[in-house]
Amino acid sequence: METSAFGLEAVTVRSGAATLLDGVTCQIPAAACTALVGPSGAGKTTLLRLLNRLAEPTTGAVTFQGRPLPDWNVLSLRRQVTLVGQQPVLLTDSVLEDLRVGCPDLGRGQAAILLRRVHLPAGYADRATTNLSGGEAQRVCLARALAVTPQVLLLDEPTSALDAVGTAAVEGVVRELVAGGLTVVLVSHNIAQARRMSEHVLVLDRGRLVEQGQAHHVDYLREHA
Repeated sequence: METSAFGLEAVTVRSGAATLLDGVTCQIPAAACTALVGPSGAGKTTLLRLLNRLAEPTTGAVTFQGRPLPDWNVLSLRRQVTLVGQQPVLLTDSVLEDLRVGCPDLGRGQAAILLRRVHLPAGYADRATTNLSGGEAQRVCLARALAVTPQVLLLDEPTSALDAVGTAAVEGVVRELVAGGLTVVLVSHNIAQARRMSEHVLVLDRGRLVEQGQAHHVDYLREHA
């Protein structure tokens, strides 16, 4: 039986007079990639940010591993449910120090393992962060997220700023992570990417969940091919 990482029950998010999410009820499976798709302003990033409490529901409930999110210590939750954003943001001068941001005791051997997981040579640990390409920088961001051994990666348009080579590299890493048991929730405007990477799809439109299911059964992906 499919296990759920997250559950949303009648979740509404309002900001002033605007309704960002409107009564969303769904399950997000564990150890799979779920894509959040839909037009701009549909509520995709808002839903993503709910999952590690960077946003809060106005009404309704969100659970992680069957427990309401408010029952989790927020710092503990964010180590288990880690967000990698659209633009790669490196926080220090060297790759090794960046990998140590959330894990100060990370050794060189552990750093080498993390870099290999994202298809970068171990020697990149000594590279200056300013000398990385966009694709390399985004893979370092993935490695930094993996350093805290999360159970879930939240990816908000992680390849939109990358060229085709960088995009292919990041997608390959994410597919391998999912195959290894990690849960990934991906926001993407790229329908071809959502089709390539996801097993499960949630389609949002003006804050409402209008379609959901296995990727090969979702009409939205076929209609916007």
